Amino acid sequence: MSDYHGPLHKQIEAKLAEAFPGDTCQVINESHSHSVPANSETHFKVTLVSASFAGQFKVKRHQRIYALLADELNAGVHALALHLYTPEEWVARDGAAPASPNCMGGSKKEQA
Repeated sequence: MSDYHGPLHKQIEAKLAEAFPGDTCQVINESHSHSVPANSETHFKVTLVSASFAGQFKVKRHQRIYALLADELNAGVHALALHLYTPEEWVARDGAAPASPNCMGGSKKEQA
């Protein structure tokens, strides 16, 4: 996992913290696992646990985050893996988001 927290990463974290105050949120820059230069900010994984998701289907939850992060998505974010749960769903998952799959695109696929 990359420890790089560049400006885009920090911007995503800040927007989510402002929109979902007090909720559990983790943003991970997974760009290092893809065919991009070092310290890139193109692939992110967001795990967010919020009571405000209650009664919403996954599509609606995702739409809320896409709308909130529209500027970041237009500024070079290539992939945004969203794992969005209510507190009850999070407990049922034992507090664990799914692991991200290995990248098999671009030059990484050619090396396999």
